[in-house]
Amino acid sequence: MMAKSSALVCCFLSLEIFLNSVSCHNHLLPENHVALFIFGDSILDSGNNNYLSTIPDFKADFWPYGETFFEYPTGRFSDGRLIPDFIAEFAGLLLIPAYLNPGNSKFTNGVNFASGGAGALVETHQGLVIDLETQIKYFKKAERSLRKELGVEETKKLLFDAVYFIGIGGNDYLTKPSGVTDEEFVSMVIGNLTAAFNEIYKKGGRKFGLTNMMPLDGFKYGYYDFYESITERLHNPSKYGFKKTTACCGSGEGRGVYSCGGKRGVSEFVLFENPDEYLFFDAYHYTEKAYEQFTELMWNGTADIIWPYNLKTLFQATISSDRSHQFVVQTL
Repeated sequence: MMAKSSALVCCFLSLEIFLNSVSCHNHLLPENHVALFIFGDSILDSGNNNYLSTIPDFKADFWPYGETFFEYPTGRFSDGRLIPDFIAEFAGLLLIPAYLNPGNSKFTNGVNFASGGAGALVETHQGLVIDLETQIKYFKKAERSLRKELGVEETKKLLFDAVYFIGIGGNDYLTKPSGVTDEEFVSMVIGNLTAAFNEIYKKGGRKFGLTNMMPLDGFKYGYYDFYESITERLHNPSKYGFKKTTACCGSGEGRGVYSCGGKRGVSEFVLFENPDEYLFFDAYHYTEKAYEQFTELMWNGTADIIWPYNLKTLFQATISSDRSHQFVVQTL
């Protein structure tokens, strides 16, 4: 989950290591195929929490979630599509399914492991969500399934070419325990994120798109600061097609109470028409229209706002078979 005052920031890195060329005569994937693997929290969850025994705070499988594009609740914390859905659309892929969806058994286009309320730390909402460590375990299971379907070499190629989109950490900072210094806590979160990156890297991951909650003093990763984008929309909503910067669904002043759907301890809530007039859908999450705008910035953003690469470039990037050269992109 994500508070209104929080910032959504992102960076796009490309780690490209040149590998042994592989001779494969019977390719099972389309030429230049790029899969999308997603790890994160409610900003990216496409319905994994539907299949968990968790509390309503971490579920969106009830009306009015999904009321616009899908016309039924899918488990997405919005009125419609999320950032991964728009990335898939821009990349020419079908909607990327939730890993826990019982009907999901093929992962050649990628898969979504994100879980509403999840954190990089196992302790964050422990037992109620799919923490990052478990999401990585699921990724390894998906990799084994791909090997059975495609074979070892074709799976290697798919994972080398894939884009890995990760947005997690905000829930950790929102639930930081007392008695732990900021420096210690940041080290814990970054340590877990680093461990996750390493595990993906071992399986072939080289192209990463990262989102985080907010920039922290003293850390510069070359992120595009979505806080500036969100603040601009709060101050100048009409410029971006919004009439309201308050939430479309909920209760209390500006619908700031997280009661959308009436299943989270407060049964009364207000739902306004035309969600695309609002920046927020509920007290913590954005409308489909806002997510589409954010994704367009990620996809097409130029070097002055997204550094070093936008998502379109990452999807188009290829991995050379020349082992004599190693290319590592440095962040700011």
